[in-house]
Amino acid sequence: GESYPFLKQRVLAARDEVLELISPGRSAAIVSHLQVTRSMLSDALGIPTEQMSTLPVATASVTCIDYNASTKQQTVHFQSFKPDVGLAKSKDGAN
Repeated sequence: GESYPFLKQRVLAARDEVLELISPGRSAAIVSHLQVTRSMLSDALGIPTEQMSTLPVATASVTCIDYNASTKQQTVHFQSFKPDVGLAKSKDGAN
């Protein structure tokens, strides 16, 4: 399988490509798997790659990160938000 450092490098490069395509002040949604979310979230929070697997991210959840085009500052507004909409708990306990 793919190592976390390689995965994170690939994910952040793709994220940067998306950010280049949108105008400042506009929004984009990235729908992803758990480790992709952790890659972007760990970067925004300044968490080292070797610790990103400890970030709690529920399945089918939403994480919101703002990127400032001028300063390159990243702001996490919410992480692993999962509204209670009557979905059953996963059998693996991930959510």
